[in-house]
Amino acid sequence: MYKIILLFMLVLTVSCNGQHKTNLPEANPYEQQYNNMVGKWAIIDGSGTLEFFMNGQYQFKENEKEESGNWRINSVQNISLGDVEYKFYFNRNNLVLEDKKGNSKEYKNTNQPAASSDEALSQFVRRIFQDKNGNLWFGTNGDGVIRYDGDALKYFSIDEGFGGVAVRGIVGDKAGNVWFGTEGGLTKYDGKSFTNFTEKDGLVNNDVWSLTIDSKGVIWIGTLQGVSRFNGKAFTFFDLPETESDPNRGVTSTRIVHSIMEDSKGRMWFGNNGGAYIHDGKSLSSISTKDGLPDNSVNDVLEDKNGNIWFATHYKGVWRWDGTSFTQIATKQRDSGTEVWSLYEDKSGNIWFPVENFGVYRYDISTDELTNFHEKEGLASGAIQCAFEDKDGRLWLGGYMGLFRYDGKSVFQVTKKGPWQ
Repeated sequence: MYKIILLFMLVLTVSCNGQHKTNLPEANPYEQQYNNMVGKWAIIDGSGTLEFFMNGQYQFKENEKEESGNWRINSVQNISLGDVEYKFYFNRNNLVLEDKKGNSKEYKNTNQPAASSDEALSQFVRRIFQDKNGNLWFGTNGDGVIRYDGDALKYFSIDEGFGGVAVRGIVGDKAGNVWFGTEGGLTKYDGKSFTNFTEKDGLVNNDVWSLTIDSKGVIWIGTLQGVSRFNGKAFTFFDLPETESDPNRGVTSTRIVHSIMEDSKGRMWFGNNGGAYIHDGKSLSSISTKDGLPDNSVNDVLEDKNGNIWFATHYKGVWRWDGTSFTQIATKQRDSGTEVWSLYEDKSGNIWFPVENFGVYRYDISTDELTNFHEKEGLASGAIQCAFEDKDGRLWLGGYMGLFRYDGKSVFQVTKKGPWQ
């Protein structure tokens, strides 16, 4: 497996096969990520190198410039080299560091082993979807999108006409088209070819973070700079109030929209750094800490079959709202913040959600029973980001280390070799 970690949002996250014991200067919830980042990276133009050492030190050389110091992974989206913080993500197998001014450098891992046929589908799978023909689509953090047709895997990225390398949303319309939100805009697949839509076509911003299609067939696209609606012909801007950017999250802005959902009443919900905004077709309202929501950093919003609204937050875990009061779902918690990135309801009404460092939870809505799946149950990764149940009732999990499946008893990894059944 490559010595890099991909996540989410653009990038990186937790858990791995780390077999070395690090000696970090202080405790860090992302300790195992250090094991995977350690090694020498070369600037792709050949002008220098960046090396991460196990003791928490780094060394950077470029032409005649040389610097060294401490390095630290601060979150799933940013890293510090000395006193300077960078956003990081991956372009295929290359590491990209971007400073706060938007300047970036791309590095190639010089310690990569040869790929093997039983390796993970991708370093990080962050979105899963099944189209009308039964094809499974796996959105990755640096390898574009992968399609499994029941017989073979096929990878689509920029070279194949796909719009980006990091996939943050996958949805299907009534005509059978599959739509993807990436860091490069909105992409449509009609079964034969890809069509890409960007700011040049009217999209408010190319950096897409959320995607849904409402009951009228309108596509809602949440980006780093707000929301666009697309009716198949034209994009229109949907204005939401500005919120506060969150410097702890690496990729952030005052207008980023992390999730979009339509509820059973036809209202649109938008999860962002200000809690959640609700649009009923005429007016806009909100739910935030002022109304009892414990954390305004909302990563996902879900309505369950009973009409309750669930919130996945970035620092305070999962909360359920019955229209009057909030109830916390009692998961394991982390002092540095209990990160939950997604919510998913299966056909039986169970709610699935990952908690950073603690695997995946399943909440049985009929019995209030909460079950945790982690290492003891066979889930090797502590950084799962999404869950999905296919038409055959198979439950898939995607995140760091690629793809996993739950067979009703235990969790196992699905590699390029399978097993698929």
